[in-house]
Amino acid sequence: MPHPEMAAPGRAAHLTHEPHAKAGSLSDFILGSQDGLVNVLGVVLGVAIASRNITITLAGGLAATFAESISMGAVAYTSTLARRDHYLSERTRELREMKEIPEAEKDEVREILERWGFEGQEKEEIVEKLTAKPKAWLELMMAHELGLAPIEDAAPRKSAMLVGVAAIVGSLIPIFPFFFIDSSQIVYAIIVSLIISGAALFLIGWYKARVTVGSPGRSGMQMTAIGIASALAGFGIAYWVGVVGA
Repeated sequence: MPHPEMAAPGRAAHLTHEPHAKAGSLSDFILGSQDGLVNVLGVVLGVAIASRNITITLAGGLAATFAESISMGAVAYTSTLARRDHYLSERTRELREMKEIPEAEKDEVREILERWGFEGQEKEEIVEKLTAKPKAWLELMMAHELGLAPIEDAAPRKSAMLVGVAAIVGSLIPIFPFFFIDSSQIVYAIIVSLIISGAALFLIGWYKARVTVGSPGRSGMQMTAIGIASALAGFGIAYWVGVVGA
């Protein structure tokens, strides 16, 4: 009977190239869409209840949408750039130490292996094999000494664009119902905005769990609860200001 890998080369190749969700892109999408939706929902509900005027509500919501997207895109750009620069500087330092003080670096490899339960001759054999391969040695030190995930290929502009676009998409969700009503129906728009925003937050949390780990239903409920609670905090403050002002 042929070996399974020999019998199914296509399957082996498929497993080798199995696609995985990119954590950076996923986190950028969630960051932009969730923050945009939650922040603008709070603004829209607050302005709507305080003003009871559809024009003012739409103006406030749209202004918050584009200010939020630009701000979040800029933050995503600078933070990604900073993380990449930090990773590259630490990588350069590790490479220098591997050349200048190799024995000290080998001792750090031993400490890592001891944490994993390797001892004695087995540990020393692994140390020699690892340190004979500079690429493997460097990656081990970066990941398990410094706790840094590879980010040298990070794209700050791509991250900024993804966060900014996701923020706009998320921000437009709570505003959507206000385009189809007049000021006399603003309470209905508030209710619909809360419902569709809650549904969108649930889908974001559900999707996150589907492509990572965890229960999609539980993740969706957590995302919804956190998002709606945050938005209602802004709503409550605006309502209180409106009552006091009246």
